Amino acid sequence: MAAQRPDLAADPERYDQASGDQVVVAELLGRRPAGRFEVVVRDDGGQPVVIRNYPLLEDGRPMPTRYWLVSRDLRSRIGTLESTGGVKAAERACDPREVAAAHVRYAAERDSALPAGHVGPRPSGGVGGTRQGVKCLHAHYAWFLAGGDDPVGRWVHGRLADSGADTGG
Repeated sequence: MAAQRPDLAADPERYDQASGDQVVVAELLGRRPAGRFEVVVRDDGGQPVVIRNYPLLEDGRPMPTRYWLVSRDLRSRIGTLESTGGVKAAERACDPREVAAAHVRYAAERDSALPAGHVGPRPSGGVGGTRQGVKCLHAHYAWFLAGGDDPVGRWVHGRLADSGADTGG
């Protein structure tokens, strides 16, 4: 179930550090998130599954990873997939031109959330901060669940469905 998605670039003050989501996401991650975010995908019980990060941290450093998978179950299942050769399998299974185009779309969407007239360091790369290929199945799947057109995310979704896993979306 997708949540409402306010535009943080248009109104960064809407983010509330003391919100219930801040506490829940910190518990799911086992640490306080590094920067501002909003929950963009929730499970059927309303728990956060995917967060969308603001492209800059509080100190102005870039945050290249726009979408972050916070569901413990999905992170564990995808971690297992990665540890059994999933990254290389995804690279073999997905058309490299489609993956490259996905990186461009991801970067453009993330960069569009930068404040108008921003000067200083900018996030770089595409999904998971990489410019080509597959770096992190978690990042690809998070963007896919949030509605991103990501061939690697689709591939992960298929692998999870084949294994009988609840895909949270």
